[in-house]
Amino acid sequence: MAKIKIVADSSAGLTEAEIKEHDITIIPLSVMIDGTVYVERETITNDQFPDMMEKASSLPKTSQPPIGKFTEAFDRLGEDGAEVLCVCMMESISGTVHAAEQAASLTKTPVRVIDCQTTDRAMAFQILEAAKVIEAGGTMDEAVAKMKEVFDHHKLYLAIDNLDNLVAGGRISRFAGTISSLLNIKLMLEVAGGQIHIAMKGRGIKAIHKEWDKILDQMANGPKVKGIGISHVKADKEVARLKGKLNELFPGIEVTVRETVPVIATHTGLGACCLTYYTE
Repeated sequence: MAKIKIVADSSAGLTEAEIKEHDITIIPLSVMIDGTVYVERETITNDQFPDMMEKASSLPKTSQPPIGKFTEAFDRLGEDGAEVLCVCMMESISGTVHAAEQAASLTKTPVRVIDCQTTDRAMAFQILEAAKVIEAGGTMDEAVAKMKEVFDHHKLYLAIDNLDNLVAGGRISRFAGTISSLLNIKLMLEVAGGQIHIAMKGRGIKAIHKEWDKILDQMANGPKVKGIGISHVKADKEVARLKGKLNELFPGIEVTVRETVPVIATHTGLGACCLTYYTE
């Protein structure tokens, strides 16, 4: 049976230890700040980006990996007869999956490209469970089926503290953004079915805290939680509050906390805080 190797784009919320343990190949996206292009994980880190974004004269611009990056990786990984499972962030926010699909058509290596219909740590949950299946001798179909199972039992919520980047990126109108800023409007978004939805909008941080508490209650009284992650953009105070509550509710589960990747931070803006989890 041919070995299966995993490729993922850099939006996947994997830790360095997880990438090394499961021998995952990461294809980086890039971001341009004031005319200079930075490559995720190569020339800019997640921790460096928020300060650079804050000081930039305009909103950074993001771009998907070139097709050649995927092709080179697929060719190299297939040299020993292996096949490749390539997992990409959701198509609704990036064309990365299409670049991977084009590359798959150009390589001799058998490649299965999957739009995981989410991103960040929720994407990592799918990849890690697929890796376990592969390492236990499972097939490509079994690994993909496991990813689908995780997707069907996960949630991703994102609290937006500042709407400036959403306005600058054209995702909400400038008029609506101005009014929202004046009224101190906060948003809670949910990623579901591969799309971003507004789960709640309210005035001030108390509205966000109330929504987080509802979500935590949902977690505590629902199916058994298997994994939890928090990603953020310089939202240390909110992260500490949320993580403290999660540790009380789920003392046996490690909460993975990380600064999110530049490509996602560009759209969410400073102060964003994301909670994702999956259950049995």
